[in-house]
Amino acid sequence: MRITFCCTDTASEPWLNGLRAALPGAEVSLWEPGAAAADYAVVWAPPQQFFDEQLHLRAMFNIGAGVDALLKMRLPPGTQVIRLDDAGMSVQMAEYVCHTVIRHFREFEGYETDMVKGKWSFRKPRSRMDYPVGVLGLGVLGERVARAVAQFDFPVNGWSRTPKAVPGVQCFAGAEQFDAFLQASRVLVCLLPLTPETRDIMNHAHLSRLRPGGYVINVARGAHLVDEDLLALLDDGHLEGATLDVFRVEPLPKDHPFWNHPKITLTPHTSARTLRSESIAQIAGKIAAMQRGALVGGRVDPLRGY
Repeated sequence: MRITFCCTDTASEPWLNGLRAALPGAEVSLWEPGAAAADYAVVWAPPQQFFDEQLHLRAMFNIGAGVDALLKMRLPPGTQVIRLDDAGMSVQMAEYVCHTVIRHFREFEGYETDMVKGKWSFRKPRSRMDYPVGVLGLGVLGERVARAVAQFDFPVNGWSRTPKAVPGVQCFAGAEQFDAFLQASRVLVCLLPLTPETRDIMNHAHLSRLRPGGYVINVARGAHLVDEDLLALLDDGHLEGATLDVFRVEPLPKDHPFWNHPKITLTPHTSARTLRSESIAQIAGKIAAMQRGALVGGRVDPLRGY
């Protein structure tokens, strides 16, 4: 059994050593042009030449949460694309979103600004009932985030393409319930996969349906958000602020207006990072299962895009 590793901007040796230790009977190597055909691949942002040469892969494992860029490539017919189910990312995402929601709700940024100025200030406590949190996307990451936020007694709404049930979360599903989901939410957290249907989903029309004084948190993909529409709604006061971890162009261009907007907090695509040891264990387990002829979770449907 041959496994090839082709991950752009990723230190290869720790991954290669970890895969060899987890799958001692396998031949694990770093992909180079002209390399021998492999049975399985571990990839992140591989070049098209990789797919043009590796025509007989049984499956490829994507080490990041999003597969949208991978599905734009010309993939060998019949090759399965498999996502990591979690690999330590869901708890990181829950930490990030809970921190952001609480920081906004408790007005910590305002307190920090006042303290820097030497001002001892007081703000009237807010009611959680006035800050319902809407989680857009209830996959592995979205469900974990929704359950975590609910632990702080915020009302939590969740929207998904198909009906789901999550304890402590008011669930909405499908296009017919999308407006009701938005209108019931004041804080919007985007955790959707990027597909043709979800691109630009956070536009002026949709964000305008949030309750007045809304807040936007994007930890999914930059192309979900129409930048100009967010700026307009921040400037006219319908939205109180936004925290953005992902952008249409990364790194964010130096001249982008997000950098200096007083109501926007930025982080450099760090809300949930791939954890190598957890990822290797999961990939090795799935390869072993496939070798036994078993079905594995995380298989991507190219038609749905996730």
